[in-house]
Amino acid sequence: MNLREQLISFEGYEHEAYPDPISADGKPFTIGVGHTGPEVHEGLTWTDAQIDSALDVDMAEAIEAAARTFPWFHTLNEPRQAVLVGMIFQMGLAGTLKFVNTLEDMSEGRWLDAANGIRSSKWAKQTKMRARLLAAQLESGSWA
Repeated sequence: MNLREQLISFEGYEHEAYPDPISADGKPFTIGVGHTGPEVHEGLTWTDAQIDSALDVDMAEAIEAAARTFPWFHTLNEPRQAVLVGMIFQMGLAGTLKFVNTLEDMSEGRWLDAANGIRSSKWAKQTKMRARLLAAQLESGSWA
């Protein structure tokens, strides 16, 4: 497993734009591997090359945000880095920063506490399987 494979397993690999299944109004529309943005709208279709290119950019942006924001990011092993990057990928940096206690626990290597912070979050209620798997991955330091 690696970050790219894990994101595809969670987000899917969609050639046609679809409405957000969690929001009440279906916005934002999403395409590819969890890609959103002003260019994504109902009826939009992408090729594999467009999906792969957007995923490369979106992953790089999430990794850069994690490295820039959390000085301890590079001390994490790859599966734990992927948890943090995956959170930023799905919720954005602003959403991830709301996990104040979980992030503090991560920075100090308190993996069980950090994992329990994920398990007890509103996010875990919205994306049950993803949050459960990422919490286990964070706790164990191994790919889920």
